[in-house]
Amino acid sequence: MKTILLAILLLVSLLHAEKIHVDKDTRCLIRQIPVAKHPKWIAKVVTVQHKSVYFSSPKSMFEYIFAAARWPELGALNRNDMTSIEVTDYQSGDAIDAKMAYYVYGSNVTSPGGDDLVAFKSATDAKAFMTQHHGARVLRFSDISIALINLINGRI
Repeated sequence: MKTILLAILLLVSLLHAEKIHVDKDTRCLIRQIPVAKHPKWIAKVVTVQHKSVYFSSPKSMFEYIFAAARWPELGALNRNDMTSIEVTDYQSGDAIDAKMAYYVYGSNVTSPGGDDLVAFKSATDAKAFMTQHHGARVLRFSDISIALINLINGRI
């Protein structure tokens, strides 16, 4: 019975899987590069004022999250003012809740912005990617700090 229920849940989640949709002119808030050119890296934040903000990678998204007050016109002064935070699962290309994602740090795969965090829906996929691409660690959303983002950016 549990197997059948799990199979049904998996099927429903696959049927409802969506991409983060952007048009060709949508630019990353942080790096000002077109995000549509690199669909495996797209991230999105929706603020309490219903404004959608797009990013060229998880790293750029975290840069915004840690300094949202720099853009008060977007309606989010801190993480509590963000109603939705999504990243793209690197393997499937589907949008996933960034707070539930697994992030590979230190791999040999780079985003349009250079060294980055590669996002996955499952720990198994993240660990397999980490092994294949010489990653250093798998992290969760709460493990990621501004100090880590600064380190990835070469600011430390």
